Amino acid sequence: MSANVPDGLVYTKDHEWAKLDGKRVTVGITAFAVEQLGDITLVSLDVKVGDRLEAGKAFGTIESVKTLSDLYAPVAGTVVAVNSALSDKPELVNEDCYGQAWMITLETDAPTSGLMDPAAYAAFLKA
Repeated sequence: MSANVPDGLVYTKDHEWAKLDGKRVTVGITAFAVEQLGDITLVSLDVKVGDRLEAGKAFGTIESVKTLSDLYAPVAGTVVAVNSALSDKPELVNEDCYGQAWMITLETDAPTSGLMDPAAYAAFLKA
């Protein structure tokens, strides 16, 4: 896969990525989303540790010079970590969207079967 669609992650049609680690799912936005947004100016994560999220529900917003977009949970779960560094350094999303700019981590029993593997996401981007 290309650097824009790393292996080892699953993807949503809303351009979020999810990294599975046992019952934990770490969530961020994809390089494609970052390209579409442009320079990120603000990341608002409107959840705290202990909050319960449903799949497809917004957990925050991301703002760029071009637009404001909602961030959606790819699976249902309980928030166990929030990346507070993004409040002070939203530009991390532009610099390292698959690394330091992770957004939240959920504890979940929900299947991720509805999400796309890297090949399916790459095909979705081409469509």
